[in-house]
Order: sequence, then C-alpha cells, then structure tokens
Amino acid sequence: MHTVQQLDQARAASLRMIRTRPDDAHAHKLLALAEWLGGDVEAGLSRIRAAMVLRPDDADGLTHQGQMFGAQGKALDALLLFRRAAVLRPWDAETLYRMGVGLGDAGEGNAAAGAYLMALICRPDHGEALNNLGVIIKDLGNLDQAATLFRWSTAAVPAYAPPSNNLGLCHVALGRIAEGGVDYRRALALEPNHADAANNLGVVSSLLGDFHGAERWCRRALALRPHYPAACNNLGNALKDQGRLDEAIAAYEQAIRQGGSADHRHNMALAVLATGRLREGLALYEERWDSDQLRGGVRAFAKPRWNGEPGTGVLLLHAEQGFGDTLQFCRYAPLAAARGWRVILEVPKPLVRLMGSLAGVERIVASGDPLPDFDVQCPMMSLPFAFGTDWDTIPAELPYLSPDPADVAKWEARLAELGPGLRVGLVWAGNARRHSTDLNATDRRRSMSPDRLAPLEELDGVHLISLQKEGEAPFAVHDWMEECADFADSAALVAGLDLVIGVDTAVIHLAGAIGKPVWMLNRFDSCWRWLREGETSPWYPAMRIYRQPSPGAWAEVMEAVSSDLSVTTATRGCG
Repeated sequence: MHTVQQLDQARAASLRMIRTRPDDAHAHKLLALAEWLGGDVEAGLSRIRAAMVLRPDDADGLTHQGQMFGAQGKALDALLLFRRAAVLRPWDAETLYRMGVGLGDAGEGNAAAGAYLMALICRPDHGEALNNLGVIIKDLGNLDQAATLFRWSTAAVPAYAPPSNNLGLCHVALGRIAEGGVDYRRALALEPNHADAANNLGVVSSLLGDFHGAERWCRRALALRPHYPAACNNLGNALKDQGRLDEAIAAYEQAIRQGGSADHRHNMALAVLATGRLREGLALYEERWDSDQLRGGVRAFAKPRWNGEPGTGVLLLHAEQGFGDTLQFCRYAPLAAARGWRVILEVPKPLVRLMGSLAGVERIVASGDPLPDFDVQCPMMSLPFAFGTDWDTIPAELPYLSPDPADVAKWEARLAELGPGLRVGLVWAGNARRHSTDLNATDRRRSMSPDRLAPLEELDGVHLISLQKEGEAPFAVHDWMEECADFADSAALVAGLDLVIGVDTAVIHLAGAIGKPVWMLNRFDSCWRWLREGETSPWYPAMRIYRQPSPGAWAEVMEAVSSDLSVTTATRGCG
C-alpha cells in the first residue's frame, strides 16, 4: 500500500527526470505509475502512452497500460496489451499473471486459468497467481482443490491477505465454520481495512448464532466500504435474527438501493412477514425464485401460473420446499376446489398416502412421477398469496388431514399397553440439510440435544414416545419410528397421543394438521410463520409456542415446559 507522501515523492522525482531527460521512457513510465496509483487513471494513461512511443517493445509498459485499461473497464483492450507483452516475454511469470487478470476481467475464465498455470510453471511460488487460480477453481465448485491453492498462496506470500479470506470462504462452504473464522481474522490482521473479511466474519458469527457479533462485524465492513450491498444484507440478517425487524428491513432496503440481489429482496420479504404484515410480505415473497437459495427449485412449466381465480379446468398444486411447508400449505387445496378447479396435488412420496385424506383433491402424484395434463399450476407456498390471505382469513379448520382409521386403531392398541397416563410424543431435531451451510446452521439452532428433554422422564403419569426419525434419546422413551414408513404411518401414531412436544419440524406441522395439541419449542430467531411473540398461532389453533428468551436458551424453555406438563398431568389425574 503506497502512501500519499510516497506517491508525491515518486511523482516529483519522475518529473525531475523528465525535465533533464525528456526521452527517458523509464521516467515517463514511473510518472504514469505514480499518477495511476494516486487515482488519476487518465493522467497515468497519458504518461504511459508517452513511454510506449519512446519504447514500443517495453513489455512492462504494455502490461501497465493494460492494467490501466482494465481499471477503466476496457477488458478487451487490456487483454490485447497483455498478449502483446506475453509475446515479448513468453516465459515471464509476472506478464503471464497479468494476462490472466486481463482474461478474467474479459470474462474468459478458462483462458485466465491457463495463463495462471503458465505463470506458475515459470514461477511455482507466484502467490497472486496461486490465489487467482484458486478463485477460479472455487467458483467451479472444487472447494478442496481451491483450498489447497489458497494455502500454497499464503505460504508463498505470508503478508498477502486475499488467500486467507478466500480460504475462509472454502472452509465455510465446506461447513467448517470455525476454521473459516480463523482464516478471516488472519486476513484482517494482515490487512485491517479488508472489508470483505470483516463482512465474512459477520456471516460466520451469524452461522454460529452470535447475532450481536455479526452486527458488529457488518457495521465494521460498512465503515470500511459504505457502498457494500452484501454487508448491508448481512447486517439485515443479524438485526432480523435479534428481532429488530424494522432496522433489518431498513438495512435490506439499503442493500437493494445499492444494487442488491434477489437474495436481499428474499430476506426482506421474510423480515416483513415476521413483522406480521402478512399480505405485504407474501407479495414480496413471490420473488423468492430468483434467489440463489431457491433458484434451483424453479419448475419449467409451460402452463400458466394460477393466481386464485375461479375456473373449471385442471389445477396442479406442487410442493416446492420442505415436508413441513407442504403439510402447512396443502390446506388451501380444498379452497381451490371450491373455486371450481379439479385439483391435482404433486408432493414428495412420503406424503402421498396422507395427502389422500385432503378434501377436494382429485389425484395425488408423487414428485418425480409423470404428471397428467393440467391447465394451470401453482407452487404450494404461493397459495396464501393467491388467496389474498391475512391473519384473520387463514384457513384453520382442523383437522384438514386424517390418518387411516385402521392404522389409528393399530397404534391405539399398542399405546393402550402402556397403561394409564399422558401419552407425549417428542421430537428434538430437524433435517440437517448438509448440502447448504446456511440451512444446516439454521437447523442446528432450531434443534436441541435430546438430553434437554430428559427432565420430562422424571414426571409422574407421563409416557414418552419418540417421534424422531433419526437419532436416539439418552433416556427411557418408547421408539417405534422404524415402523413408520411414511407420514401416514406417523400420523396414525400421533393420532393416539395426547400431546406432541418438539422443535420446529415437519412432525409439528403434521400434529397440527391432524388437530393434535402441540407444544412447539421455538428458537430465538424464529421462522416468520410463528412471528416474534405470542404463545399461539392462527395456523394451528391447538398449538402453544414456547420461545427462547435469548439465542440458544433451551434451559429456560424446558423449565417452562416441565412445569406446565407437571400441572397438566396433575390436572388430569395422571400421577
């Protein structure tokens, strides 16, 4: 990093040289570099052109002129100059490296990788080439190989910050979040003004549940680089997760004003929904398909989108995200049928049998199976928007799903063998979703260690039944989940229980949909559908919500649950 004083001194020295030796190409080149590094690209280009008139075959001058063109966004002009320099010095690592930069700026990623490889053949310890090649490899999805290149770059140039930051990106994407934090801190130690590293530390803090720390890092990043949409978005995430929703929305709006992405608009929609402004939030949520998180789930249907209008044709309603989302929003299918449509429901195979109990549905199709002809289609999570739903118009007549009576009778007989007492189903963890670092971190926050539920074992008059599909409880619990092949089986078991207690998972939605009393144990950074406060939900009138008072505070939640369950058993005479 050159100081203003150093650049002024270099400029003055170059001018003295030019006054005494006006034909000295090197002096013109030095002045060009001083002007360029000082921020005056036009002056730098003027001086470098003078140098090139004096020495047209100066490879250094060609590469410097190419760098200046690159700074002006003239990637193709820069690339031509880099190639001319490479012809003059075909085995010079620095020239090949700069040509790689020019190719990358011109959008020629594969050619840039080739230039970096040639530079590394000439000089295997070229730290910048190792880093830039690592970036290309990372963007192609080969994170382990990219991480190796970043480590080599760091070893070659220990004081160079970018490879440490890039190594952090690899580690976080691989789910090694704490290691990523170490990498970002190393980058900041090397370059205290590294705004990207500060912003990335904000991401790491959020993933680890330290929302206040995330806010501090994002604000530091914005102090270093005020026009930084990603940092505005991450600040919004940190504020939203603290429950400061109005501030979060303001941060998202700032990110969007600065040219933010569809992800930023998606995040703002979730924040607006969490404030309780349901209709406004649902309208914003319709942009979710452009976000990186959900873009891969877009269905390329030729048939038009249904927006809630009456009709007499065939309407396809298709599941789009998790099991719980499908269980929650399938309730709109009977309303669509009431508007005249013949409804076909496409859902994941484990839901097919249970969805057969949903009123108004003509046919159920398992995801991946051939679809029959249809006239219009609608993603299931767009149904609340299509129906113009507000909090007082949520269709909440329970149950809207019902297990098979024969299956229910089978489980009732099994449960009767437990004897008198309250039959309580437990679920403590969701789907880890290891394919996504963000979703995996969210699952860790919504899930709890099963030993947190152990105090319930000590209550008199309670029979504990596991509803956890994967994982064992470290205390006495009846576990028949291996016999539950799909959600219809699970629903039949849940139908014979008195109460379901668990974290925010598909099982909670299942219990709610069949009308079973539910006590939901909710993380501090709650999903929008549960809002930020209140003990009840209009989506499931038989639900009671127990909220963490602070991030990760399961002890307080379980203390309240144990106390209330003890009162319930005493009231029902189960002791």
